[in-house]
Amino acid sequence: MPTILQQTFSVPFRYPVAFTEHLFASTQTLFVDTFPEGQLARVFFVLDSGVVVHHPKLISQIKSYVAVHSSRLTLVAEPMVVEGGEACKNDTEAYQRVVEASHVHGIDRHSYLVAVGGGAVLDMVGFAAAISHRGIRLIRIPTTVLSQNDSAVGVKNSINAFGKKNYLGTFTPPFAVLNDFTFLQSLEDRDWTSGISEAVKVALIKDLDFFEWLEREAPALARRELAPMKEHIIRSAQHHMAHIASKDPFEFGSSRPLDFGHWAAHKLEKLSSFRIRHGEAVAIGIALDSAYSFLQGRIDESDLLRIFNLFRTLGLALYAPELQEEALLQGLKEFQEHLGGTLTIMLLEALGKGVEVHEMDQTLILKALQLLKSWENAPIFSKK
Repeated sequence: MPTILQQTFSVPFRYPVAFTEHLFASTQTLFVDTFPEGQLARVFFVLDSGVVVHHPKLISQIKSYVAVHSSRLTLVAEPMVVEGGEACKNDTEAYQRVVEASHVHGIDRHSYLVAVGGGAVLDMVGFAAAISHRGIRLIRIPTTVLSQNDSAVGVKNSINAFGKKNYLGTFTPPFAVLNDFTFLQSLEDRDWTSGISEAVKVALIKDLDFFEWLEREAPALARRELAPMKEHIIRSAQHHMAHIASKDPFEFGSSRPLDFGHWAAHKLEKLSSFRIRHGEAVAIGIALDSAYSFLQGRIDESDLLRIFNLFRTLGLALYAPELQEEALLQGLKEFQEHLGGTLTIMLLEALGKGVEVHEMDQTLILKALQLLKSWENAPIFSKK
């Protein structure tokens, strides 16, 4: 007879997601107060090159801030600057540089890696932190709309491999997430608007009131007004955090509601050689799955046109020529493989209400694609 010892335990995770401005101003204490009192925190910064270009004083501001709070903070080495965007997830040397730095500078499990940048840099540094010493404490400082309203608040870290997005990665909660709205003001228009697609996603599957708010505020968001941008980021982040806490944070199952629109988006990013931003691809993916939901009779045409109108008002495209039929269907297969063999796709049952399905009709997918292509260059649509 075999002897079987059953092991069961649970580990609570808790981390703050804070929102502020001018994080490294000498009088701002949010950053230093993130660390335990009575200890000298050893920190190492990894900075997105794009952020450094647009904020050339950032490194000196960080050094000055640490000097002001030297009784509680110390830099273990000069900040490291890495290439921003998807390139840092495609190049294995990027995360290896961070891992090597942890070795060279003695960055241990009681030290802190501080990643400042867009979602790709946060993903890459998070992956390096998770695999070094089986986990170095990570503080994320997201600098884009998409990373502040979605990706940075979660527990995923990854790099790309074998031509597939996020193929290598971990589920490792951060020590803290510190959002500084000041960084948003230097974003290009594309990055300002494309990140809003993740808020549209969560509103469509969870919160009709939020979707209607986005409809009303879309012109102001497109004009780069900061007040509605702040509100939308906080509301979106709250939705993402609530879902992660209440469902399946480490994705042991196949249910991935927060990936609404993403199966096509991930493929489109790769097909465009990442010419298309993640948020832009997500908008197209959402439009595709919304059109598919319409063709299945789950939502009516007026619902679909409201979704299309919102994206068009925000200045986001509904179609990209790289998304050809054969490649699109291959993307569905790859998404199924990523889930572990069981296909689970989020569609719309109504505006503000998602529904999961476990199969998709390839003919309807291609019809939905043609709908996007035919409506992409149309004027803002009538709701009637």
